[in-house]
Amino acid sequence: MKMSVIERLKPTIMATLAACMIAGLALFPQRAMALPSFARQTGLPCSRCHITFPELTEFGREFKLNGYTLSGPEFAKVTAPASGNEAGLWINRALPISAMLQIADTGMAKLQPGTQTGNVELPQQLSLFLAGEVATQAGLFLQVTYDSRDHFSLDNTDFRVVNFATVGDKPMTYGLDINNSPTVEDLWNDTPAWSWPFTGPDTTPTPAAATLVDGTLAQDVGGMGGYVMWNHQWYGDFTLYRSMHLGGPQPPTGVNYNVNIAGTAPYWRGAWQTSWGGGTSFLEVGTYGMRADSYFNGLVGPQDSYTDNAVDAQYEHHFGLNILTAHTTYIHEHRTLNGTFAAGGAASPASSLNTFRSDAIFHIGNRFGFGGGGFTLHGTSDSGLYPSGTAVAGSANNSPNSSGYTLQGMYWPVQNVEASLSYTGYTRFNGGTTNYDGLGRNARDNNTVFASIWIMF
Repeated sequence: MKMSVIERLKPTIMATLAACMIAGLALFPQRAMALPSFARQTGLPCSRCHITFPELTEFGREFKLNGYTLSGPEFAKVTAPASGNEAGLWINRALPISAMLQIADTGMAKLQPGTQTGNVELPQQLSLFLAGEVATQAGLFLQVTYDSRDHFSLDNTDFRVVNFATVGDKPMTYGLDINNSPTVEDLWNDTPAWSWPFTGPDTTPTPAAATLVDGTLAQDVGGMGGYVMWNHQWYGDFTLYRSMHLGGPQPPTGVNYNVNIAGTAPYWRGAWQTSWGGGTSFLEVGTYGMRADSYFNGLVGPQDSYTDNAVDAQYEHHFGLNILTAHTTYIHEHRTLNGTFAAGGAASPASSLNTFRSDAIFHIGNRFGFGGGGFTLHGTSDSGLYPSGTAVAGSANNSPNSSGYTLQGMYWPVQNVEASLSYTGYTRFNGGTTNYDGLGRNARDNNTVFASIWIMF
C-alpha cells in the first residue's frame, strides 16, 4: 500500500517537534555563555549584530563594513609601536576561533528513486571559523566546512583592510576586500550569498539552472577589489574574480568544469540606504552584476560569455522589540554559449535566464521568527542545457522554468542556538507541473519538510 504524503512526512515532523521541545527544555533557562568569536571580541551579544544569524542589523552591517575590527574595551591585545624601519604589532591575545554545528532531518512528498524515507544528517554541516580582527584595521571571516557528503572544503571567506576619510565634510569608509564568492562581501541579506532561507536541505532536488552570480561560482573563485561607503548612505564595490577550482589539479586545467574564467571577471555593486522614524524604519535599494568570459571543460577553444544584471531591495521596520524584515532581488542573465555549444552541451549558443526572489520575516523579539517567500526562475528552453530522459533531474520539455515558495518557523532558546522547521513547495519544476521529467514525476513530488538544529559556539 502506498503511503500518503502526510504519512511520509510524519517521522520528520515528529522528530523536529521532539528536537525543539528538548532544546527548549534544556536551554531555555540558561544565558548564552559560549558565543562566537565576534561576540567575544566586541563583548556584545549576538543580537547586537544579528537579527538572526546571518541576518545583519544596522550595527552588524557597520561592523562588517569596518573590517570586523571593533573590539570591546577589555579585549586583550599584544601591541608594539611602529617606528622607522621597525614594524608595529596589533594582535589579539586570544585566537578568534568559533564553531558551528547543524543537525538536519529532511522528508520529501515522494522519495527519490532508491532512497530511504527521511534523511537524517548528523552533522549536516560542521564548520570552523577564523573570524575577527587580525591586525590594525584588518579583519577576517574564514569558514572551513565538513559536510554530510564526508569531505572538507573552504567555505565562505572574506578578508578586509579598511581605512577612513572625510570627503565633502562627510565620513567615508573604504577598503580592500579579498573573497571567494561573488556577493559574499555584501552588507545586506537580499543578494545571493546571504539570502533567505538561511538554512535548508542539501539532499533534495533543486532546479536545473542558476545564473552565474547566484551561487554558481561560490567557493570556486578568488576575487580582489575595493569598496567604499560615503556618508553612511552610498555604497560601491568593484571586484575582479579568477577561477580557483580548489580540490582539482593545480595549476587548474579546467577539465570537468563548465566555467573557467578567461582573464578576470568583474563584479560590481552599488547601493543606497536610509533610515527614518528615529531608526525604526530602514530601506536599501541597489544593483549588482557580473560579466565573465569562460572556457567550457578546458582552457582552449571558443568561449562562453555571461552578463548578469540585477536589482535588489531590503526593508526593515521595528515594532518595539519586534522586527519585520523583507528582501527581494531580480537577476537577468544573457548568455552566449559558443564553447558549450561547440562541445555539444547546448542546442543553441544564445539563451537567457531570469531569477526573482522575495521574502518577509517577522521576528518576535529575538526568540521566535516566522518567514515566507516565493521564487521563480524562467529562461530559454534548450535540449542540451536541460536534457530529458533523467529521472528527477531531467526536463521533458527542455525548460529551466521553476517556481515555488518556502514557509519557515524559527525558535531561539538562546541566541546561539536555533531550531527551525520549514516547508518548501514547488508549483513548477524544470519546466513542468506534472510529469516534468517525462518519467512520471510531478513538481509537487519535490515538496520538502526540513527540520534543523543550528548551534554556534
